[in-house]
Amino acid sequence: MVDGFHPDLRRIARFLPTGAVTPPLPLSRMFIAMFVALRAPVRPRGVEVVRLGDGVGVRVHRPPSDTGPSAALLWIHGGCYVIGCAAQEDKVCQRFARALGVVVASVEYRVAPENPYPAALDDCTTALNWLASQADVDSTRIAIGGASAGGGLTAALALRARDERTVKPVLQLLTYPMLDDRPAFKADPDAKHRRLMGQGMNRLGWESYLRGSDPDDAVPARATDLSGLPPAWIGVGTLDLLFNECVEYADRLRQSGVPCAMEVVPGAFHGFDLIAPKAGVSQRFFESQRVALQGALINEG
Repeated sequence: MVDGFHPDLRRIARFLPTGAVTPPLPLSRMFIAMFVALRAPVRPRGVEVVRLGDGVGVRVHRPPSDTGPSAALLWIHGGCYVIGCAAQEDKVCQRFARALGVVVASVEYRVAPENPYPAALDDCTTALNWLASQADVDSTRIAIGGASAGGGLTAALALRARDERTVKPVLQLLTYPMLDDRPAFKADPDAKHRRLMGQGMNRLGWESYLRGSDPDDAVPARATDLSGLPPAWIGVGTLDLLFNECVEYADRLRQSGVPCAMEVVPGAFHGFDLIAPKAGVSQRFFESQRVALQGALINEG
């Protein structure tokens, strides 16, 4: 069934499993490890790995030319809060560093269920504070961003940074972010169109991440006050399981006085730009992210 998918994605959607398939967690982790090993069998040239503590670190990608203190992007990888690693994001981080001429640091954070909330958010906070302290980084021009669970952690990090009055990000880039645990425990009326992430994985991610924590503290969409947050860019496809919660969060940000640009991709599923990076729709999606970051980090810096 490929009706309804974006023309650039119809062919590949035919071969991807539907959202009804939820691989066991060990198998998912093994797949990610194999994906990283095949995609980048050796560390890419110019990537610096910095350990910041037990289980937390950053992979730092610097722009080709060094012209003094640079704007920077803190990037947070996805994986439903339970899988993934910073190395899987090397290509996209290098792409951002080259396209924008900024330092990009990708966070290696602890994942659930072994490390439930607030471990991952604590690690992202540690990485943000470290990035802001670097001599080659302009601490007044730092954006934060991430995809899927990384987008959810980005939104949570923006809330924490506001409340703690430490680093003040100039933009939160939320790429099909996991923002709300509540929809994960309801029936999905359009499961046949889901790809790469379905309701089973969504539920597993939130159950593993929360593990008894107060969701009012841990879940960005449950925050009652969104005022004073950094401007946001939210990108999501209409066939993404997370589409509705992304639209609702964007609306709430705007109602709270926070500028929020929304990039809606008709017929796109979760992670479409990762599975089909050369497709025209994926290229345009990246360009929208680049333009948002350019405006926040460079043009207004």
